[in-house]
Amino acid sequence: MSTALFTQIFLILLTGTLLTRLWLAHRHVRHVLGHRHQVPAPFRGKILLKAHRKAADYTIAKTRFAMLAGVIDALLLVGWTLGGGLEFLDQSWRTAGFSELVAGTLFLLSVFLIIGLLDLPTTVYQTFVIEQRFGFNHSTPALFLADLLKQTLLLFVLGAPLALAALWLMQSAGALWWFYLWLLWSGFTLLMMWAYPAFIAPLFNKFTPLKNRSVQTRIQSLLRRTGFRSRGIFVMDGSRRSAHGNAYFTGFGRNKRVVFFDTLLKTLRGPEIEAVLAHELGHFHHRHIIKRIVLLFGMSLAGLALLGWLIQQPWFYQGLGVSTVSAHAALILFLMAGPVFSFFLQPFMAWGSRRHEYQADAYAADQADIKPMISALVKLYRENASTLTPDPVYSAFYDSHPPAGLRIAHLQSLA
Repeated sequence: MSTALFTQIFLILLTGTLLTRLWLAHRHVRHVLGHRHQVPAPFRGKILLKAHRKAADYTIAKTRFAMLAGVIDALLLVGWTLGGGLEFLDQSWRTAGFSELVAGTLFLLSVFLIIGLLDLPTTVYQTFVIEQRFGFNHSTPALFLADLLKQTLLLFVLGAPLALAALWLMQSAGALWWFYLWLLWSGFTLLMMWAYPAFIAPLFNKFTPLKNRSVQTRIQSLLRRTGFRSRGIFVMDGSRRSAHGNAYFTGFGRNKRVVFFDTLLKTLRGPEIEAVLAHELGHFHHRHIIKRIVLLFGMSLAGLALLGWLIQQPWFYQGLGVSTVSAHAALILFLMAGPVFSFFLQPFMAWGSRRHEYQADAYAADQADIKPMISALVKLYRENASTLTPDPVYSAFYDSHPPAGLRIAHLQSLA
């Protein structure tokens, strides 16, 4: 393939991806706005019109800002690649006198650091303007800055050794380097899944054992019935940063734990909390986590095998604005340009996730009462200002969870 042809393909796909994102967002805004003035029939009497309009306005504000952010992201990608951003950083580190391995590691870290800085205005606006406007933000500038510093520290503590090891394998492990790198990445991912709840998450949030005896008894009974073993039931101080509520289980192996946001516990009653947890345990019962890990590892292996071929093609570098062939340039170009080439796989991934949600709901219906499950979902939609009327095409393309109306109807059918 010629350099010019690959550049043209990249630009066509990037433009197509951006236009598709804008078209979907426009549909979503128009659909939500068109249904803003009336609560859908299944939710009348359960969600007030005022709350429904708030959810619509919140969704529209986020979607419109995402449209602007999408345009900015596309322009930044062009700037990094064809605009010479990566080429400038690559040549700068090459002339600094470091070895290829050290210069490549510093190149990768500097790219990720600059990307974080460029994304900072977007994150600040989302947190302190949109979330603040709708009453969800509880974070302070000091807390926001502390989180940012911790994330940067983790980038260097965890990212630097991983980048160094990855580049060493790419340069020294022979023709099958991509397979050895896949083993390294898979092992690192499993390690992080195991370590996250015990060592990383506590750096950002406080986790305390659940103290409500009646809820704890109800949950422990559910855990015994379902055969789920964990290191405990914890409450996370999610209210420090946001009014949004959630529940999940996290960890791997013996480090599994059940986590509730403190905001969620303030909203739901005991039977509703049990029903929400039963849904989460449905994912465990159906081995959804393991299936997602296997899918992730399979896609990673295929991607690295593809990179093993691309790394030998000069047009891959030159077509994306980098003049010198190197392992670190190949890796960052693949990470940056990959989403452009895989964007239209998103609906298939979203469909699989929604299918898992339906399965988890069916499992929850077997383990807990349907009515508390439905009332819990209605409360979560209301408290999180989740739109009840997403555009069907937008939802099918992006949403990992079924739309509210379809999900409630599915639960009612199970009754």
